[in-house]
Amino acid sequence: MADDHAHVQEFFGVRAADWDARFPDDGPAYAAAVAAMGLRPGDAVLDAGCGTGRALAPLRSAVGARGTVIGADLTPAMLEAAMRAGRRSSGLLLLADVARLPLRDESLDAVFAAGLVAHLPRPEVNLRELARVVRPGGRLALFHPIGRAALAARQGRQVTEADLRAEPILRPLLAGSGWRMTSYVDEDARFLALAVRQG
Repeated sequence: MADDHAHVQEFFGVRAADWDARFPDDGPAYAAAVAAMGLRPGDAVLDAGCGTGRALAPLRSAVGARGTVIGADLTPAMLEAAMRAGRRSSGLLLLADVARLPLRDESLDAVFAAGLVAHLPRPEVNLRELARVVRPGGRLALFHPIGRAALAARQGRQVTEADLRAEPILRPLLAGSGWRMTSYVDEDARFLALAVRQG
């Protein structure tokens, strides 16, 4: 597990400073993904693997001043970039491993996770930990501002059906982790899988 953490921190640590500059046009896609979650004023939501915090402002807008927004990330440099970008005003920033969240059982209404699934060392166990902190009926959004095929092309590789985000793999993975998938979109402009926490 420590090796997994070191790999993730190294990968994102060296990219944190210019992360937002590399993806300047993602804002509307983040806002649309948050809107699709159906959050309500007063809800408590976690941005799991929040990176530089690009989802925090739309999450804050969705839950309002009475709501709770927490951004958790494993990489200090990403949280520092979020603070430099002024995103601490939208939510609490927490240096934490999403595999062991310092949050009470069923204390949240929803989890938003952008680009997280591909970096989970033990996906079923890690998704179960996200389920632990969400109340029954609460929501999960697994998001990426680019679809699987477009991302693979950008990275010079082929998309494979062994990808965790492929629907035939992701649906049973979520089901085995306490979630029921309710919608799945994988198009060039976005990837968005929505799920509901089972009772």
